[in-house]
Amino acid sequence: MYTAEISLKTSGEGDIIDITPQGNRIVAESGVLSGIINLFIEGSTAALTTIEYEPGVLSDLKRSLSAVSPDDIPYEHNMAWGDGNGRSHVKAALVGPSLTVPVRKGAMKLGTWQQVVLLELDIRASRSRTVHCTVIGE
Repeated sequence: MYTAEISLKTSGEGDIIDITPQGNRIVAESGVLSGIINLFIEGSTAALTTIEYEPGVLSDLKRSLSAVSPDDIPYEHNMAWGDGNGRSHVKAALVGPSLTVPVRKGAMKLGTWQQVVLLELDIRASRSRTVHCTVIGE
């Protein structure tokens, strides 16, 4: 087993950051040729998923998340805490905080157009984010 972290700073709500190169670097460092990598984002207003990292589909994802959890409806969280990021928590919960990817031949086994991405969903201007990575295998 091998553990490492990906640390980065986001620019705020709507950032979609391709972390595939960092994930593959961690797999290579681990020496694991066959197994899995689990990636987990710390915090309740960010998420991890896979997607084709191209402008059109990234725009489609942002629009879809906004339709599911729009910014112009009341959220109980906002009423309780006054921080205005109720929609951020809902979006993050729907997408999820973790992702497990197979490792084959010392790299993440992803489709041709599939990348691992971090979604910044918080309304703040920028955030420091940490993705905890665990590689298991042989």
